[in-house]
Amino acid sequence: MNTSYLESHPDENGYFGKFGGSFIPPVLEKPFAEITQAYKEIKNSPEFINELKYVRKHYQGRPTPVTFAQNLTKHCGGAKIYLKREDLNHTGAHKLNHCMAEVILAKHLGKKKVIAETGAGQHGVALATAAAYFGLECEIHMGEVDIAKEHPNVVRMKILGAKVVPATHGLKTLKEAVDSAFEAYVKDPDSTIYCIGSVVGPHPFPMMVRDFQSVIGFEAKEQFMEHEGKLPDNVIACVGGGSNAMGIFSAFIDEPSVKLYGVEPLGKGEKLGDHAATLTYGEEGIMHGFNSIMLKDAEGNPAPVHSIGSGIDYPSVGPEHAYLKEIGRSNVALCNDDEAIEAFYTLSQLEGIIPALESAHAVAYAMKLAKTLPADQTILVNLSGRGDKDIDYVIEHYPVPNAKF
Repeated sequence: MNTSYLESHPDENGYFGKFGGSFIPPVLEKPFAEITQAYKEIKNSPEFINELKYVRKHYQGRPTPVTFAQNLTKHCGGAKIYLKREDLNHTGAHKLNHCMAEVILAKHLGKKKVIAETGAGQHGVALATAAAYFGLECEIHMGEVDIAKEHPNVVRMKILGAKVVPATHGLKTLKEAVDSAFEAYVKDPDSTIYCIGSVVGPHPFPMMVRDFQSVIGFEAKEQFMEHEGKLPDNVIACVGGGSNAMGIFSAFIDEPSVKLYGVEPLGKGEKLGDHAATLTYGEEGIMHGFNSIMLKDAEGNPAPVHSIGSGIDYPSVGPEHAYLKEIGRSNVALCNDDEAIEAFYTLSQLEGIIPALESAHAVAYAMKLAKTLPADQTILVNLSGRGDKDIDYVIEHYPVPNAKF
């Protein structure tokens, strides 16, 4: 009997091919080994599975629907466009899928506090929500630039009872938030667990977060069959660290007829520092405890990055994405800031759905791809989050255009 991809990847040391692993200071080796062991113990336990199922159904509001974007499809011409509506998951994005599970794991380990980084604030809000639900303390590290840009989510985190710690060094965005959170975690690994917010970091987090997010893909696979009676021809998701993309890709990796597209932020252009297109322009390197593809400056350090989407401006990428690209299973696409804004307004005004700026990257590429395909082809987009958090920023910098439709 053939072993499925998810069962065989990563290996026992957390490697997807040559990518992944665990490169951490000695002080963290024991806590990470405990997390790995605890995950192995609980992931197949009926108690854990039943608790997670209950939470997802009766608290998160899962399953989220798959929606046929009829007006957007007509506007673009060509292939049919469908949306997996993670914007309708409680807290407004996919992040709660792994946060609820990670906090259950923290309880199992007897931890009193959860700590994490956030870029756009969606992971921070989701973890603060999970911590409130399960009665744990919560501390969120966030770059000063993103704190100003994503003010609504900062307010939400504070209302939910989380302590928000600004990262004030470097570019003051997502990479620096991760630095800050790791530094805080090292000081107290006994009573705290670092709940990494994407499929990045040392083993076992790329595997765990993928597994927790795979609910997106397996729901969507069944739902899409109800719509079309067949699998989608193309599946598209934005990629920064890559949690929403691995979530929806997971159910289709073993389906060779389904093309997978990870859309990276081209930002303001191809110049280093103007984008966060890691898989496109990066090279192999170790950062934040794992080996993957990363953007490097002339000295080999993590390069400065930019994206209009705060949740995807990260100079590395999940090791599984690097592996899937290397073996030719996934395709890498690009979307710049202007294209993301156009998709943001187009989806809003044609379908009544305001997407997160991160998700708008995937929508933008779907619009572009649809025009090149015949009408009998289908595209499934992971709409990873809603745009409430972005509306003040967008209106200030990109005023509402005259409707073109």
